[in-house]
Amino acid sequence: MSDLHKEVSDLEQKSATAARLFDIRRIIGGLFVVYGIIVTIAGINPSDADLKKAEGVHINLWTGLAMLALGLFFLVWLKLRPAQAPAPAPEDTPEG
Repeated sequence: MSDLHKEVSDLEQKSATAARLFDIRRIIGGLFVVYGIIVTIAGINPSDADLKKAEGVHINLWTGLAMLALGLFFLVWLKLRPAQAPAPAPEDTPEG
């Protein structure tokens, strides 16, 4: 009986770890942070041709900062409200 309880507990722990690992907020937030850093760096020192095309707006800088802010929002949201593993269905629970 104790071994069965331990196996169920291990399975629940693995399920919770998988739920946190594959949370879509982590993936989206991470990608936006990485791309935001790249675009922000590209927008720090634009060429005159780039500024002329954008009518004088530092579009890469502003877009990169917005992407960075959105990515950080997703990561903070993940930290404040972590994903919970789904509850097992009633027929999956061991009887005893």
